[in-house]
Amino acid sequence: MDKAILTCALTGVLTNPKQHPVPVTPDQMAAEARDAFNAGATVMHVHLRRQEDGAGHLPSWDPDVAESVIGAIRAACPGVIINLTTGVIGKDISGPLECLRRVRPEAAACNAGSLNYLKIRDDGSWAWPPMVFDNPVEKIQQYLAVMNELHIHPEFECFDVGIVRSVGMFLKAGMFSGVPEVNFVMGVASGMPCDADLLTLLPRYAPTGAVWQATLIGRREIWPVHQKTADLGGMLRTGLEDTFYLPDGGKASGNGVLIEALAQCARNAGREVANPSEARAMLGLRSQP
Repeated sequence: MDKAILTCALTGVLTNPKQHPVPVTPDQMAAEARDAFNAGATVMHVHLRRQEDGAGHLPSWDPDVAESVIGAIRAACPGVIINLTTGVIGKDISGPLECLRRVRPEAAACNAGSLNYLKIRDDGSWAWPPMVFDNPVEKIQQYLAVMNELHIHPEFECFDVGIVRSVGMFLKAGMFSGVPEVNFVMGVASGMPCDADLLTLLPRYAPTGAVWQATLIGRREIWPVHQKTADLGGMLRTGLEDTFYLPDGGKASGNGVLIEALAQCARNAGREVANPSEARAMLGLRSQP
């Protein structure tokens, strides 16, 4: 596609704000979103954090927190598209569903399959206890039923090739409709590597007519793959959830400078950055809230 949609992943799930410059409070989230929006990001991928002192490194599914954070971002970035995270481990998805119902984002992440979520240190010890990020079909169906009810566009996050292929099955089974959007998540140690050669193959396994993007997790080595994404016509995402490093290897001071570098990848490929109305049309979103 000629136009490139830029998404900013403002903060992560567990990144400690005492160690890294990740936003936590509504004001911090709004300020970071505004910097990214001014740099060309039209979509904000939002994780919520607990607001109590000393708890900002922990996720929150409090609808009041969701309302405060999303309200602040919308006020700071007129016309912005909100993409709310939904990922949780286990069967209880009541928290994410309550947040979706409260803030009614135009889009939301939908993890499209399960993954052994692993990372191992050089000495052979696990960086964290091995865990399963469980996303069975019945759980995905629960999410999609609510997204359909609320007219929320699902963005399918895919950590492996088989998960990419599953999205086409969900579409064929009538689990969702509209423009399919597939996100190739690359760089998780037990998922797809951040590899430009692999990236060139992945779009062929997405549903016909899908809009696709790549989430690239890592350090400066991700930037040539961002450029490959732009060259291939994919949509682009980065932010402090995915990396703390700029193309030159320097540490990013915030989300704005990361989005500036991402916009440059689009321009290098001869593509313009989509504005909010263009992004809405490309994704088939409902009218702005």
